Amino acid sequence: MDKNLRKRAREAGLSYLEYILEQLDQREEESGIKRCIFAACPNSISVLKASLQSAKRANAPIKFAATLNQVDSDGGYTGFTPKEFVDTIREEARVINFTGPVIIAIDHGGPWLKDKHRLENLSYEESMAAVKNTFEEAIDAGYDLIHVDPTVDNTLPKGEAIRIEVVAERTIELIVHCESYRRKKGLDRIAYEVGTEEVHGGLADMSVFMRFLELLSDGLEKNDLKNTWPCFVVGKVGTDLHTTLFDPVVASELTKAVLPYGSKIKGHYSDSVDNPEDYPLSGMGAANIGPEFTEREYDGLIELTAIEAVLFSEGRLAKPSGMKERLWDAVIESMRWTKWLNEEESADDFYALSQERQLWLIKTGCRYIWENPPVLAARGRLYANMALSGIKAEEIVLTGIGQAMDRYFHAFRLVNVNELI
Repeated sequence: MDKNLRKRAREAGLSYLEYILEQLDQREEESGIKRCIFAACPNSISVLKASLQSAKRANAPIKFAATLNQVDSDGGYTGFTPKEFVDTIREEARVINFTGPVIIAIDHGGPWLKDKHRLENLSYEESMAAVKNTFEEAIDAGYDLIHVDPTVDNTLPKGEAIRIEVVAERTIELIVHCESYRRKKGLDRIAYEVGTEEVHGGLADMSVFMRFLELLSDGLEKNDLKNTWPCFVVGKVGTDLHTTLFDPVVASELTKAVLPYGSKIKGHYSDSVDNPEDYPLSGMGAANIGPEFTEREYDGLIELTAIEAVLFSEGRLAKPSGMKERLWDAVIESMRWTKWLNEEESADDFYALSQERQLWLIKTGCRYIWENPPVLAARGRLYANMALSGIKAEEIVLTGIGQAMDRYFHAFRLVNVNELI
């Protein structure tokens, strides 16, 4: 990964991400071309590998935004601690000789944003302490950005939104903690992201959005942390879990609102968006994409099982992998799919749902179970079965994921941007 760029950022007194954004702003002033950073949510080792390969093809920076569910002290559902995550990215980049910018970040870091904390009904103090510990491990591991997102309060009655004053207060507390820890360890500067696209976070209304920025600005200044102002503020720009239309008008309004503070708007839930080319045109600084790649990984594996079935019927295989069955069983048994049920749907019987909903929930839920032993074993046999016929199974899976990623690198105008920064 680009050590020279990190050195230049250090010499400029900036975090790695701040320096990259500054360089992109300068190129925009020269050419008029707006660009938007592509952030992949690394919900599997396959997505991690495909991201680096796609970034190399595009000759562009890649940002990894890992949630506490994905990567944490307990390994998360990917099996990676923060240090293992960073080390794996470096190792995979070295294997393909990718030396471009890689930005590593925590996504949605805040109390009760890790499913385990909510299910175990941790107290505010317990959940906050766990989040602070994860932030420390991420800083030690060499993360470049932390998304501070204390917009959920598990102690409130259902339906009651957390007050924006509390969100600002907890955001400041977490940034102060990170900066105190980082400075004590003498580590390089890191960047921050704040806010949420979720309605329960209270940032969907423009007046509340502006109030949050004012409170955050005052709080950081009082703690002598004005120079740690967040690079990104998450904005609700039309996309969510079930919609794919980005709203460039709202995005432009939010971009203008944060411009005086020196921030850029970050989009979440950008999966399979209909109009990705509007992101940079609207001034968006970055966008997260994740579940879309899980679906692509699932599709790739199902494509391989279809080939496997033909080979088995022709007597060219001793035993099929049972990949599809293992995936479905693992997702259903995990009960993680219940997180995405609509109000009118019941968790009592998965197969009582429509076939369309079943498939959507399986594809979405696969990210939680890729590392389950039965699933790993089935994938291993599937790949081995393919190899017997000279089929490079992993390449097929990675290609499918990578094709989806290539679309964003092009739409966000990032191709060959490494030559400019």
